[in-house]
Amino acid sequence: MSSPLFTPIALRQLTLPNRIVISPMCQYSAEDGNATDWHMLHLGSLAVGGAGLLMIEATAVEAAGRITHGCLGLYSDANEAALARVVAACRRYGNAPLGIQLAHAGRKGSAMAPWLGIRALEPADGAWQTVAPSALALDERWPTPAALDAAAIDRLVESFVAATRRAARIGLDLVELHCAHGYLLHQFLSPIANHRRDAYGGSLDNRMRLPLRIAAAVRAAWPEGKPMGARISGSDWLENGFDVEEAVVFARALKAAGCDYVCVSSGGIVLKAPIVVRPGYQLPFAERVRREVGIVTRGVGLIAEPRQAEAAIATGQADMVALARAFLDDPRWVWHAAEVLGAKPAMPPQYERSRADLWPGARLARPGREAAE
Repeated sequence: MSSPLFTPIALRQLTLPNRIVISPMCQYSAEDGNATDWHMLHLGSLAVGGAGLLMIEATAVEAAGRITHGCLGLYSDANEAALARVVAACRRYGNAPLGIQLAHAGRKGSAMAPWLGIRALEPADGAWQTVAPSALALDERWPTPAALDAAAIDRLVESFVAATRRAARIGLDLVELHCAHGYLLHQFLSPIANHRRDAYGGSLDNRMRLPLRIAAAVRAAWPEGKPMGARISGSDWLENGFDVEEAVVFARALKAAGCDYVCVSSGGIVLKAPIVVRPGYQLPFAERVRREVGIVTRGVGLIAEPRQAEAAIATGQADMVALARAFLDDPRWVWHAAEVLGAKPAMPPQYERSRADLWPGARLARPGREAAE
């Protein structure tokens, strides 16, 4: 019997060879938004690992949309050239389709790299003015963002469109809008961060207005045969916050706007929320969105073990699964999952000698991972 996890899936004219996605993972290692040799090493290593899709980290559509000074951007010619160099190397040697997550940090921007502490930059560190739907600080020790006016919202839409066109010129396979994790588009969606009294605030229809406007503009700027997706939130985990019922409505509207899939995550609208973290803890959100909307859905959230990932696909909780830190821990996760599930992964010929059927050391290197009979 074939493995559901290793079954191909088609999104428009792009067919992913399996259902395993490497999540966008911020590296905080760019220079003025430009990809560096670190990105070459990081993405290059993952590109040869046989995943169905490799997502480039959350990439800012304008300089003020970065989380930190080290965040990747796609708002200048220099950004485009630097990322094109990395993508070309991944294409030459890798076997994974490549996507990019377009983002704006909003009030979570102007921050230190996380390993330096979860805190806002000071003026001496090069802090910048952040923006948000409302002038509400992320936390008591964070600066108050400027509320976006109508002209700034128009410019923001154009920034997403310009970044989309750059992604198309680079030749990426897929674009994804970041509407989760407390960043700007999620801030508009969530009543926790959005206290506006105009057409962009109040009712869910109004709170969805900007993300949907951007989705429509990005779809129009992106090649027709290439898929567009969105990462959305299934819950703020807070009373009176964005919840799974609203996520269903939002996903349905995204589908109508030309979105081909949603990746359902949760949390992040505040620094601390009472999130109950356990294996697969966000999969119920994905399952409900998938069932009620009928859109291709990606599940995330403490998915780390092959049979766990397989079960999510086999039972209909999601059409794809995305893993992040599991790939930092084991960049060859796909190969090892294939051993467990009885599938044959794509491997570059330079590495085929490490296959379990060719290398007796595999059993020693991976004790406890029993292969399928």
